[in-house]
Amino acid sequence: MSDAPRSESAQVAAAGLVIIDKPAGITSHDVVARCRKIFGTRRIGHAGTLDPMATGVLILGVERATKLLGLLSLTTKSYLATIRLGASSDTDDRDGEIGARSNVAHLDRTDVETAIAGFVGEIDQVPARVSAIKVDGRRAHALARAGAEFELAPRRVTVTRFEVLDARQVEGWLDLDVAVDCSSGTYIRSLARDLGSVLAVGGHLTALRRTAVGPFTIEHAATLEAIAEHGRLNHPIDEAVSLAFPRRVIDDEEAESISQGRWLEPIGMSGVYAAVDRQGRAIALLEEKGRRAGSVLVIRPATLR
Repeated sequence: MSDAPRSESAQVAAAGLVIIDKPAGITSHDVVARCRKIFGTRRIGHAGTLDPMATGVLILGVERATKLLGLLSLTTKSYLATIRLGASSDTDDRDGEIGARSNVAHLDRTDVETAIAGFVGEIDQVPARVSAIKVDGRRAHALARAGAEFELAPRRVTVTRFEVLDARQVEGWLDLDVAVDCSSGTYIRSLARDLGSVLAVGGHLTALRRTAVGPFTIEHAATLEAIAEHGRLNHPIDEAVSLAFPRRVIDDEEAESISQGRWLEPIGMSGVYAAVDRQGRAIALLEEKGRRAGSVLVIRPATLR
């Protein structure tokens, strides 16, 4: 991997988002390490993590696009999961120590769906003990694996969809395939744990796939193998910006002005939006405050024009 600094123009040409369909069995940091080798740069960051067990949408920023990551609207997420009712787990998933078995023969789909209804809307959820939340400066998962005693405070999260797609009896377990749409910070394994608790049979997660993060869905994703094979960003910065933000088309004079760090006249757009020139190139991300539309991030500064 070359450590030689790139010119700003080269950084823009090499910048963008890589949306990965993460495979099971590796960490999000493993994915970052692989992509650093593929793209020949250490300047890669990620927006949120997935557990090794989980698969699906993982968003990486490359070169100047790392600055986009903190500005993306990634407050909603969607998952497909399998919840196993009949025992709890000390990690709330299949990788932990499974507790004593409970009889689930009396449960039917109506019982389950009635209980699930109580988890839709704004709820207070205690995060999983093996989450990445920090407790006194240390990650909860590290404390849990070290056998430390600690408590995590409940957090307010929003679940807009918690739907049973299939329910089946499997060797004395009741397995539920579910779809969940929720706010960022919601733990699906905690939903599995708490559903099992409400039904008094215990529950844990056996499969998890993230299908969407904000505007990015599994259809925007590529496998690590595909990315390694062609060695290209699957969403160069201009495309990534257009996918992620509302657009305002600006003329050449406005593009020159904003690239110099000056502000534009507001047009009544709310939130962060993209200023795109007539050639479709993203010049900056803007936000309107009062009588100014000022830059939040200049993607193509004047030195590149």
